[in-house]
Amino acid sequence: MFGKSNQPLDVTLVVLPETSLMSLAATLDPMRGANRISGRQCYRWRVVSPDGRDPRTSCGLVVKVDGALDPAARCDVLIVLAAFNVHRHADAAFRHALLSAARNAGHLGGIEAGPWVLALCGLLDGRAATTHWEDLENFAAAFPNVRTVSDRWVMDGRVFTTGAAAPALDFLLNLIRLRQGQVLSLEVAGLYVYDGLEAGSRNQSPVALGRIAARDPRLAAAVRIMEGHVDEPLRVSEIARRVGVSRRSLEVSFERLTGSAPGAFYLSLRLAAARRLIVDTDISIAEIAVRTGFSSVSALSRSFRRQFGQPPTATRRDSVEASARPT
Repeated sequence: MFGKSNQPLDVTLVVLPETSLMSLAATLDPMRGANRISGRQCYRWRVVSPDGRDPRTSCGLVVKVDGALDPAARCDVLIVLAAFNVHRHADAAFRHALLSAARNAGHLGGIEAGPWVLALCGLLDGRAATTHWEDLENFAAAFPNVRTVSDRWVMDGRVFTTGAAAPALDFLLNLIRLRQGQVLSLEVAGLYVYDGLEAGSRNQSPVALGRIAARDPRLAAAVRIMEGHVDEPLRVSEIARRVGVSRRSLEVSFERLTGSAPGAFYLSLRLAAARRLIVDTDISIAEIAVRTGFSSVSALSRSFRRQFGQPPTATRRDSVEASARPT
């Protein structure tokens, strides 16, 4: 797949309901861009769904597909895109069809929560893989036979996996670079005014610092330390010591570039992590409190209510009710 070639690459995209529209665009549109700029058909694709029905994406827009996944159809690359409620959308019948389709594909890929689907089919056993950073810990626990890494994208043998939209775009641009050359890859990136191409081996991060990292690398380093110590929060003075500045200097940097004091910023990170676990998992509230560095459920609940306007239990109830509605 990564060899230099003028031959078209035949790609099948399998889109599950509640897939992120942005991840789909980041996977599909670079191929369109490569065809347009090069003036030839570098990539051919079909967009399919598990049952042939047009799936509704996570933002509510419906994607028009070419039909249902055909387990007997051959392709060079088979890519699964998913985001929310994977276990509901990837039922036993679909997984059986996907296993057959995988045998007729040269390479396999999973985008965002697509790696969950591949792992449920056993297609990642014994391989290194990644998924969206929100789910890395739960993914690793669910699939002990997979070597879970936090990289933006991973290629292991004939299988690749990526995080969300930006890593998918990076992966596709890298594919274009290796197949059609650096110039075309840069021109495709230029279509999106995108100059942030990242290596696959770079870790995913919950906070996209963008140009802040270039303006103040020590502030960026402080945020990365906070991300790495959500479960056991450090004192702001200790974070300042680790990045080599005074506490006051760190406070000034945070106020100037984020509009928040470092302690408040840190608390918001931890509460955001707690909310993701409440909404996206069935882990107990008590365990979530431990994972996000709160001394008790009541301590988490007080801070959570101030931040989000309702207690964790109400947020979980609302999430369960929303996910039960037809998509």
